[in-house]
Amino acid sequence: MRGYIWKMLLLLAAVIPVTVTAKTEKKVKQPDTYAYTRGVEAYNEQKYQDALDWFNREISEHPDNGYAYVYLSILRYGNEEYGRALSAINEAIKHLPKKDKDWNSVAFMSRAEVYVVMEDTVSALNDIAQAIKINPSDRVLYNKRGQIYYEQKKYLLADADYRRMNELDPGGVEGYMGIGRNANAEQRWEDAIAQFDHVIKIAPEYSSGYSFRAESYIAQKKWNEATTDIVKALDIDGDDKAFYLMQHLPAEAVTIMKPKLKVQMTKQPTNRYWPYCIAVLAVANEDYDEAISYFKQANALDANSIFLEKISQCYLNLNDCNNALEYADRALAMNPDDYDVIDLRADILARLGRFEECIAERSRYVARYPEYPFAYLSRADDLMNAREFEKAIEDYNTAMVLLPLMNEFSYPFIKRGDAYRLTGKNTEAAADYNQVLSLEKDSVLSSKSWTPFAYSGLGNHDKAIETMQYIVDNDTTDLKGNLYNMVCIYARAGRNDDAVRTLEQAVSKGYKNVGHLKSDYDLDGLRDMPAFQNLIESMEMAAPSYTKNPDEEIEGVYETVEIPFTKEGGVTKVKCSINNLPLHFVFDTGASDVTISMVEANFMLKNDYIKPEDILGSARYVDANGDISEGTVINLRQVNFGGLELDNVRASVVRNQRAPLLLGQSVLGRLGKIEIDNPEMKLIITHKIKK
Repeated sequence: MRGYIWKMLLLLAAVIPVTVTAKTEKKVKQPDTYAYTRGVEAYNEQKYQDALDWFNREISEHPDNGYAYVYLSILRYGNEEYGRALSAINEAIKHLPKKDKDWNSVAFMSRAEVYVVMEDTVSALNDIAQAIKINPSDRVLYNKRGQIYYEQKKYLLADADYRRMNELDPGGVEGYMGIGRNANAEQRWEDAIAQFDHVIKIAPEYSSGYSFRAESYIAQKKWNEATTDIVKALDIDGDDKAFYLMQHLPAEAVTIMKPKLKVQMTKQPTNRYWPYCIAVLAVANEDYDEAISYFKQANALDANSIFLEKISQCYLNLNDCNNALEYADRALAMNPDDYDVIDLRADILARLGRFEECIAERSRYVARYPEYPFAYLSRADDLMNAREFEKAIEDYNTAMVLLPLMNEFSYPFIKRGDAYRLTGKNTEAAADYNQVLSLEKDSVLSSKSWTPFAYSGLGNHDKAIETMQYIVDNDTTDLKGNLYNMVCIYARAGRNDDAVRTLEQAVSKGYKNVGHLKSDYDLDGLRDMPAFQNLIESMEMAAPSYTKNPDEEIEGVYETVEIPFTKEGGVTKVKCSINNLPLHFVFDTGASDVTISMVEANFMLKNDYIKPEDILGSARYVDANGDISEGTVINLRQVNFGGLELDNVRASVVRNQRAPLLLGQSVLGRLGKIEIDNPEMKLIITHKIKK
């Protein structure tokens, strides 16, 4: 359903507001039949399935209602039923009154949208041209055609459409942005900057002007200007392009970027976004220790399961599996239905060699996303290391059926071939190995090549070793990984001494995955060798998980407090104080943020419980009914309940005077482990005592 609504909202934003919403004001009278009227009402209320039912009924009763066909087409498009959408819009164009230019323009534009998805750009361009002929002042039409020309690299034609947009609305930004983007594509950096300069002059709070100009500056290696624009774009609205550019800066620019982010962090000390950005920048540069530090700072300001997930991933990258698992568990405690964290937890358990638990987590993921081929592929890999080869074969087969494109890649064939070989199905194994050789016959051998393993599986060990040695000697992009693959090739050939010797080289170059060494079926022949056992032991002793206790947030002195609560109207209420003002919180483990009603916020502001400097800005939130609202974000300097104190808690002011003061996960995640004792009506909170 999410995909349906997302597509529908895209179409609403791109087409409908420009035209359909104004139809009742046009001279051409629309049908007023019962089913059509109810369908329009349901559509406007975003009850799309109801709307679809009503419009289908309308068509059955009045098959010449072109307006109903337009709605039907848009609904089918949103449901990714492109063939039915095309059929409906064809009927719309046939039956719409020719004098209703706006609706005919919408119809041709809607059909163009369908053609674009079906990759028929010739038909799409023809329909857009027809829509422009009908409604030559609609800027959306030129923008859509300009986008198609841009994707076709027909920049002169795209520029012409964007210039027409500028003529129609000199104060709009889209036309200038389009011309600037085209100039960037043609590496005319100064021309692009001139366009973005103009955008920034007419719309200084439009973040894309800065992020696109930053791209131009990056191409010119003007790092100071580029990083300034990135920070500005991030500050305006967390601009996605700026966020991407930040993560792909070269080292010489990172040294300039990081201090500017720290300045923002100093200027906005209660804003979790800036330590988050610094952490993401550190991850991009593989500085995981620094990343952990800043993710923790972001989480301390406003707890979020995403921060905990990121911390877990960083610990895993450092091969600190104990802390990685701890933080994954903490993330799941905040958001039990986050299947990305469930998948991450499975990765950690695999690294620890706890395959029974790992496979159970993978199975949860498969149950949630039964049509996702890579879920089966991941579980198959874990089943291989658990020596459950028959089950692995079944999962590889499922993955390859769900994604036929996967049959163009070597990986599933090499892994399934190994599973067949290890279960004595040599004919099937040979077919898979030969398929690998066929797929890679024209490719350059690299760290991504499975050709050596295919030769090995076919029993041609000399050729396998020769090919793998060529990769080690010529591909330096992943030396430790290539050396590890050489270990596997030697082990598969029974050359165990060479395998251990090469493993020592891989470890010296940075290979640290002890869990994989202990579970990899290719290395079964090495397990009884003292040299291999000694190497494993030394690696375990050097790993963070073995050399130190879990980090300072996990270790330390903890205390457990019990906080009484009351039940009123089915909600749990807890006494609290905010900036020394006695209040009650509604305790809700399903809420993400702290929210406060406008009445309470205004009272606190007028009576100096909230200072003007505590007002931070605005943010959108989603309530229990799934409705999106906008509210002012304020900083609660001190929150106390049950003797527990938290400083600088962000809260959203709800524009609903009857809304409760809601205690969400952004506070709960900062406290520690929380249990609810319903019979005794108390919260049991285990938290670390501050030093």
